Parts: sequence; C-alpha cells; structure tokens
Amino acid sequence: MSAALTSPAATVSAGLAAPLVALRQAGLVLGGQRVLHDINLELRPAERLALVGPNGSGKTSLLRLLHGLLPCSSGERQVLGGGPQGGTHPRSRVAPPRMAMVFQKPFVLSFSTQANVRLALWLQGLPASERADRCAQALDKVGLSPQAHQRATTLSGGQQQRLALARAWALQPDVLLLDEPTAALDPSAKREVEALMETLADEGLTLVFSSHNLGQVKRLATRVAYLESGRVAVDAPVEAFFAAARPNLATPFLKGELSWR
Repeated sequence: MSAALTSPAATVSAGLAAPLVALRQAGLVLGGQRVLHDINLELRPAERLALVGPNGSGKTSLLRLLHGLLPCSSGERQVLGGGPQGGTHPRSRVAPPRMAMVFQKPFVLSFSTQANVRLALWLQGLPASERADRCAQALDKVGLSPQAHQRATTLSGGQQQRLALARAWALQPDVLLLDEPTAALDPSAKREVEALMETLADEGLTLVFSSHNLGQVKRLATRVAYLESGRVAVDAPVEAFFAAARPNLATPFLKGELSWR
C-alpha cells in the first residue's frame, strides 16, 4: 500500500478542527493477549469514520478504546481540552466530549420502549422534569412513537436497533460509536438504520461505526480505517480508500468476510 494511505497523518490537514479524541501509540491487552498494537488515530468533529477489516482484526476493541470503556494497556487516550487518559496517566480534570455507544446486539430491558430511554436519561442525571420531553423527542426521531408503551423485548430486530439509537441520541452525545449496526437486520431494517445514521451525521454528530459491508461504508463514511491483526493498516478519506485500497482488500473480500451489499 502506498505511504499516503498507510500514514494516518496523511488524512489530517493543518486547517482541520482539533481532535475530539486521539489515540497515541495505544495498545490493548485482553486476557493476556495483545489485541491492538500501536494505534495512532484522531477523531475530529463531524467525521464519519468507518472501521473495516476481517473478523478478529480488533474493530470492536478499538471502538471500546475510543469510547473509554477500556483503558489503554500502553500508549494513551487523549480528549479535547484535557490531558492523556489510560495507561499510567491520570484522568483529565476537563470533561471529555460526551460519547455514546450502540453495541452489535442491542441490550433492551423488559420494560416499555419509553422506559428504556428514560432509564438512560435517569442514569445520566437528567432532571425528572426534562426526561419525558427528551424521551418523546428521541422516539419520534427514530419513528418509534407508536411503540412507546410496547414492551421493548417484543420489538423486531430493526426496531430494537432503532431503540438503541434513540437511547443513545437522547443522551445528546458529541460522538456516537456503533458496532456493526446493521449486521443482523433484514434489507428493509438495514435501510432504515442507515437512513438514521445519515440523518444523525448530517446534524453534526461525529459517527464511528464498524462494518463488514463495504457498500455501506462507501455510502456513509467520510473516512475509513482498515484494521488487520490489531493494527491500523490503512487510514484514508473514503474516496482514496476505494480508489487505491480496494485491490489490496481482495483476500478478505474473496473469503466472504467483507461484502458489497
């Protein structure tokens, strides 16, 4: 691969806004096994970053590291306006950008749809007087207002994914991280979730999502990071990635680990 594509710095120009989150030489060890190696990655406002790569390449672990759910085993995680976090460094005293994550299999409680959203708002500390309106706005945003009183566990897979998006959006995050958001959905539900992702990104939300669907990546991303064996092998704007990197993706594509649908 060309140096222009393999260097993360090549994707950043001097005029861009300061990063919201940055990983510097970040590594991650889980269960005694190193799953991420020397990750250098910056996430900037209003970006749509797609993480792609074969199964086991480290996409989910990288999402968790960006979120701060897992601490760096080596290197550091930096946040806007604050110092390094993770490894042996103390946490910054400056509040980091607000982040929310939607997991590949949405976790929903056996309460009503609206109660699932309200619980997240309660955990965030939102005053009771504001929760009802925020919840109603979130469910309306994802088209689930008619299901507000329905038990969440009886929703379809696509509806549960939209509920997870509503719950995350209700927290008013600066950054939304999505782990394979449409992996288990039928084509219709997949289109609905993609449309929601597009809408949220168009409103200025910074989006990071992992995907095995290269067509989805091409439709939604502005930037692509390709992971291989726990390393970022390619970090490039989406146009450059598909123009120059696609031939190098032939092996995982032919294995069926990456698709175009």
